[in-house]
Amino acid sequence: MLSFARRLLGRPLPRRESDSQRLPSLIALPILSSDALSSVAYATEAALGVLLLAGSGALGLSLPITVCIVGLIAIVVLSYRQAIEAYPEGGGSYVVARENLGAWAGLVAAAALLVDYTLTAAVSLMAAAQALSSLLPGLLAHETSLSLLLLALVGWANLRGLKEAGRLFVVPTYAFVVMVALLALFGLQNIVFAHGFRPDAPPAIAALEPLGLFLILRAFSAGCSAMTGIEAIANGVKVFREPSARRAQATLLVMGVLLALLFLAVSGLAYLYGIAPNPDRTVLAQIGLRVFGPGNPLYWFLQISTLLILGLAANTAFSGFPRLAALLAQDRYLPRQMAWLGDRLVFQNGIGLLLLVSALVIVVCRGNTNVAINLYALGVFLAFTLSQAGLVRHWWCRRGPGWRGRLAMNALGAITTGLVFAVIVLSKFDEGAWIVVLLLPLMVWGLGGIGRRYQRVYDAIELQPGEDISVRWPDRQDVLENQSIVWLASWSRPTLEALRYAAQVSDRVIGVWVCEPNDDFEALRVRWHRLVGDAPQFELRLLESPFASLIDPFAQFVAEEEARCPESQFTIVMPMAIPRRRFDHLLLNQRGLNMREALNERRSRVFTLVRYFPPA
Repeated sequence: MLSFARRLLGRPLPRRESDSQRLPSLIALPILSSDALSSVAYATEAALGVLLLAGSGALGLSLPITVCIVGLIAIVVLSYRQAIEAYPEGGGSYVVARENLGAWAGLVAAAALLVDYTLTAAVSLMAAAQALSSLLPGLLAHETSLSLLLLALVGWANLRGLKEAGRLFVVPTYAFVVMVALLALFGLQNIVFAHGFRPDAPPAIAALEPLGLFLILRAFSAGCSAMTGIEAIANGVKVFREPSARRAQATLLVMGVLLALLFLAVSGLAYLYGIAPNPDRTVLAQIGLRVFGPGNPLYWFLQISTLLILGLAANTAFSGFPRLAALLAQDRYLPRQMAWLGDRLVFQNGIGLLLLVSALVIVVCRGNTNVAINLYALGVFLAFTLSQAGLVRHWWCRRGPGWRGRLAMNALGAITTGLVFAVIVLSKFDEGAWIVVLLLPLMVWGLGGIGRRYQRVYDAIELQPGEDISVRWPDRQDVLENQSIVWLASWSRPTLEALRYAAQVSDRVIGVWVCEPNDDFEALRVRWHRLVGDAPQFELRLLESPFASLIDPFAQFVAEEEARCPESQFTIVMPMAIPRRRFDHLLLNQRGLNMREALNERRSRVFTLVRYFPPA
């Protein structure tokens, strides 16, 4: 089973290759912008679908709505360029809101983005399946299965690592951009020399609702799905090669320009050709037929490139969701295992969670984007608003050179995205937005609850100033012929109890700390000396892990010590804090349990859990 997983996902990558996994701008662009750029394939259609409720005569409003959305894109792109400048380490809306508006605002932004990333993956893949069924109508009945298959493929590519995913996504993304650009050029040529600028009349469709401000706002909010994914570059600054912040800013600007031009082209051609939404063929496919003709290979290339980029647009979610989950785990708002790097130097637990939740959304929606797309832009505009509001406070407090201009830009961004958020809530509330409105407070409450529980447990096990933390070697003369190896992961009461136990049952105690890249070796030695003093029976071993796993170096060390001293009995001592609530087992001791499994597989002789029970 393990060898099969190795073949499927690739060999483990050493930590020293982490920098080589960073990407140049030309490769990072398709990875982080595929969601935003792919929205060109359905954003115009989403707006037209709402306008059509007022009859075919209302479709002409799609062009001014598109222009308004393009203006909003410009504001948000410029605002996020400033977010990258202020927070070059990345983190996006969550970090900005947390640092400037407080922990609860940060959790609201995080919850909104987690929902948005999940819907991004689900909607993109369902739209990809619909693009394929537009090309091959015989697949209409299998859109759900196709969506799940595409989800599995994208998840597999991301589990193989960032660089591997980049190689897969570069060509389809650029192919889509080229094909839509060709569509615009050929369409413009046809309009100038043959068709003319007089728009065709759309198919006669009776009105179901009166044309009013509220319906126009609903169409605007639907078209704002074109803006989902803009924040991904700000969230993933560390994906870029150095200088990462400058590369991220430049890539964000390029992405914004491409998105605006392609969105304007598709909406303009749909208006001039009088195209209305059709359940059997997407708006983009209808434009392709008018511009290229049904037998033209360029039409097929357009549909295939649309299919591929919609499928791969989910990669924005697979890039952003695990990184955000890891940040939340590091801040103790999600289980700590969400921050663990896998063998391929990706946050594989976050990827796995996204796979499960996205699959559930696809199944519930039955492969139909109409349900999920109503919820699509809600979370991202809430995150936009909190991020921009946080930056307003950031510039107000810092007041560096040019701070007034920066503050004004972010204030404009906060106001406009806040208004759009309000419009989306009001216009889409009875179409499914109430689900997100209800879900977000529940998620924030859950994240906050995890944070409070972690804080309570860690406060209970933390060594306090003035507390007796010494580990004394017992006064005995007999030889026990036993050595203990103690897993060290923190300086806490469970670790203290484990060392004291090991001293009672052993002639020699080896404390093993598997170091992570940012660990301070000298500080670790000083802390160890504070615990055990100069007793010769205690020995500290600091192991460097060439790979992401902290378990394998420890298990290998145990095997080597057993082979070196075959006449000795070894006891492997694992400290554990055992809370009194069942849910806590998901939050604590997961690495310890994995360690026990690894040691059992390698047939280590004795494995002892030294349990410490903090208050409930």
